[in-house]
Amino acid sequence: MAGRFDPNPFEEEQVNPFSEPTLQGKATRQSNYGGGPFYTTHPGSSLSDSRLSPLPPEPAEFYNDRGVTRDIPVDTTKDLKRKEKELQAKEAALRKREQELKRREDALSRAGVVLEEKNWPPCFPIIHHDIANEIPIYSQRMQYLAFASFLGLTACLFWNIIAVTTALIKGEGVKIWFLSIIYFISGCPLAYVLWYRPLYRAMRTESAMKFGWFFMFYMVHIAFCIYCAVAPPFPFKGKSLTGILAAIDVIGDNVLVGIFYFIGFGFFCIESLISIWVIQQVYMYFRGSGKAAEMKREAARGALRAAI
Repeated sequence: MAGRFDPNPFEEEQVNPFSEPTLQGKATRQSNYGGGPFYTTHPGSSLSDSRLSPLPPEPAEFYNDRGVTRDIPVDTTKDLKRKEKELQAKEAALRKREQELKRREDALSRAGVVLEEKNWPPCFPIIHHDIANEIPIYSQRMQYLAFASFLGLTACLFWNIIAVTTALIKGEGVKIWFLSIIYFISGCPLAYVLWYRPLYRAMRTESAMKFGWFFMFYMVHIAFCIYCAVAPPFPFKGKSLTGILAAIDVIGDNVLVGIFYFIGFGFFCIESLISIWVIQQVYMYFRGSGKAAEMKREAARGALRAAI
């Protein structure tokens, strides 16, 4: 019976790799029951040569670079500081400019000056018009009526061109067509400058003098609409306007032209009625708000200054 410490017959011969510098012959292997490393050698080769060379150690910041100090070039730091100073200077200049613009706008608003930006019509802005935001709520209805009167005059004069053009095609002279063009290109801008814009500013600023300017030229506008609705043959040839007299005159020669003229006569009549209603409403507001007495006082002061 074998002893307790007998060698294991199945255990391979153990070779000490450090006992000899080189190993000759058949490759030997050392193994442990715990799955340890093994070494293999070939004839004429050294055990130390058969091992793989170890990998170089990783840098300290390979797994955690939070505490690693990095070197930043001094020139880059100087450039960043210079750019930061330039941005701060530009920001200060913009802030100063904004403050200056705000100061000027405040001064203009205190002086009663309003910056008017062209915003109407939206497709091609040529005038400033914003009733909803600039006119008081209790005055917006009257301002919309006045604006309807201005648009109505524009429509009447445009239809007048169409009617006179049909008369020209049917054999009338060129003179009346040129006159209709002159009525349109001069009547619409003059109406805006002389009475609509003064009323707009009077409603916005409550200026009594602007109300007086509106009343004076709006009465001229009403007289012009009545004149166009009648279309007498003086001082120009009566067929240049689509009034009742011109419509009666042309309907005998051509029914189609007469119909166009009668439609124009109806437009001018409607425009005249709307204009009379507008001036009544504005005058009632003018008297009820006390602007009439204020206008008299301003006129008296102006006369006194002129006399002195």
